[in-house]
Amino acid sequence: MLFVILGCSVVFALLVVEVIHRLVRRFTHSGKMYRPGQVFGALLAAQITLSVYPIQAPITLHVLGIALILAGAWLLSALISTLVDISLSRIRTDVTDNRHARRVHTQVTLIRRLALVIIGVLAIGAILMTFPGARAVGSTVLASAAVIGAVAALAAQSLLGNVISGMQIAFSDAIRLDDVVVVEGEWGRVEDITLTYVVLHLWDDRRLVLPTSYFLKTPFENWTRTQSALLGTVELDLDWTVPVEAMRQEMRSMLEGSDLWDGRVSVLQVTAATQGFVRLRALVSAEDAGKLWDLRCVTREHLVDWVQRQHTGALPQVRTRAVTGSKKQQPASDHHTDARVFGESVDGEQREQAFAGPK
Repeated sequence: MLFVILGCSVVFALLVVEVIHRLVRRFTHSGKMYRPGQVFGALLAAQITLSVYPIQAPITLHVLGIALILAGAWLLSALISTLVDISLSRIRTDVTDNRHARRVHTQVTLIRRLALVIIGVLAIGAILMTFPGARAVGSTVLASAAVIGAVAALAAQSLLGNVISGMQIAFSDAIRLDDVVVVEGEWGRVEDITLTYVVLHLWDDRRLVLPTSYFLKTPFENWTRTQSALLGTVELDLDWTVPVEAMRQEMRSMLEGSDLWDGRVSVLQVTAATQGFVRLRALVSAEDAGKLWDLRCVTREHLVDWVQRQHTGALPQVRTRAVTGSKKQQPASDHHTDARVFGESVDGEQREQAFAGPK
């Protein structure tokens, strides 16, 4: 008779879970709570039935209680994960300006992991308290809590430091998921942030794993903290006879025909003129780091090809005889926009104000 009642209660619990699951799926489209809900519902029904109709099987009741604790922790973890997924699904990161969204994703992800760790610790503690021996030992443990606490703190100093660093990273906004960073000379994107370590997806598909405390103690470059648009340089060492203005116009024409250029900055300057060479630096802009890398390579290849085809005399060369004559000086051009990094454009004027300081 007891087994019939037990079976009916379990079946009834499973039917209730099925109804609740269908209602939840209608609003959340998530099924993470279904399996843990079935297990928890069946165990809870069995626990209630056996408490009403007690049996002389203490080991069975003890095992059932432990299983119920584990199922409850599983169900609670699934509930938290479902709520987090629902929240994050409403905050899109596939938009142009996703800085705020990535910040929220980072914080919520770390909070979820911390909550899951706390649930696991509480579940283990609840299971241990079901053993009479553990409760008896509790008084002795509490008597030496100071010593144990000191030893544990010393042993877990590094772990706790990384956990605290992970929480600081989540709320300080210094680094977020999908940020483009340069760490230890490596360029990559933040792929994952946990309570103890950060995973970087490097440009060549390697993964660089660093402790969270690294980002609080060591300087690093964050290329997307405020925006994804960047400036990049291309440097060429050429002969003194290179026609700078013609080269500037050629670069401008090339950039205007490229879909990699964002239209902000196109500057060509002579940044050094020593010994037998002049150094030309091209400054270009793109809307993100990936496009900027490609644009720098395209610009470098185009300028090299242009010099080879149009001005072979401007190629780097070492002179072994004195130059008796000089070429006629070219008339100065009235177009100096692409020769200025600061000023002459909206973007340049903003940069001039940012670097000039108070006046």
